[in-house]
Amino acid sequence: MRVKLDRTMCDGFGLCAKHAPEYFPLDDWGYAALHGDGNVAEADEPAVKRALLDCPVHAIIELRKRQTTPAGETTS
Repeated sequence: MRVKLDRTMCDGFGLCAKHAPEYFPLDDWGYAALHGDGNVAEADEPAVKRALLDCPVHAIIELRKRQTTPAGETTS
């Protein structure tokens, strides 16, 4: 799992820091920051997923892997 935090959307509710403080520490003004590069350890996925789902302004986004199709193949 990989996530991104849009700090411009964060309103400082702090729910992400409640659920996954090691990934979403709060700055001096109470707004979330993303600690690290957004890669989430498998053991931490439930807490980060809860933070993502509970964010009232949807500032946390799960980045999904792109599915690629080998050259010459088509998808239906």
